[in-house]
Amino acid sequence: MSTSTEKSTLIERLFKSGSHFGFKKRRRHPTAAQYLFATKDGNDIFDLEKTAALLGEAKEVLKQAGLQGKTVLFVGTKTEASKLLEAAALRAEAPFAANRWIGGMLTNYSEIKKRINRLETLNSEGESGELERKYTKKERVVIGREMTKLNFNFFGISKMPKLPDYMLVVDPRHDQVAVKEALTLNIPLLAIMSSDCDASQINHPVVANDSLQASVSMLLDELTDAYIEGKKAYVAPAPKPKAPATPVASTQRRGS
Repeated sequence: MSTSTEKSTLIERLFKSGSHFGFKKRRRHPTAAQYLFATKDGNDIFDLEKTAALLGEAKEVLKQAGLQGKTVLFVGTKTEASKLLEAAALRAEAPFAANRWIGGMLTNYSEIKKRINRLETLNSEGESGELERKYTKKERVVIGREMTKLNFNFFGISKMPKLPDYMLVVDPRHDQVAVKEALTLNIPLLAIMSSDCDASQINHPVVANDSLQASVSMLLDELTDAYIEGKKAYVAPAPKPKAPATPVASTQRRGS
């Protein structure tokens, strides 16, 4: 299939999924104007040729991230996107925040890591039966509530060993706290974002409808597939050989 045919097919798919629909003109952020095709009945309409180009650029970034073994954190906590985002992240074996964003999840990661370690400890003790041996029934009820809360807040990032190399966000306006933390730490941002979002904050914006599930699903699938494609071709660097141990010089005891 030629490049022009692929582009036409992608634009058709974007159109069918409703990706061209923006918000009312009164909600438009000034940075979104450059991505618009028209305004119809007071609603912004995106230029899908530009959206397709932006999507292609973001896909290449994610493909290269996968090729280099980089970690991408998926973020999307609003109702319309959370389940779709979680499914995409699980498919890519990537960390995610889909239920809620805990303030300091990145900027105070050392403290967040303590909560994750607590969750891992409780899960391990539960699987081994140690919780039943160590605690009374009443204490286990309290611990069970704690585990439920920890899982809700941190399950998605429980296998993230360090700060992510990239962040992929669905609707950066909704998850503005997450975006601010990434900006503070200079973590490059990719985002599926509508006309009410500030594109100047995002390194690789994909400007399209971020509320219709059909649009979000299609865009997430495209981006996730690119990341997975890169990950499949990733070759982990060979471990560095250990330096030979330096022999300890023996000392002779002097005679008295």
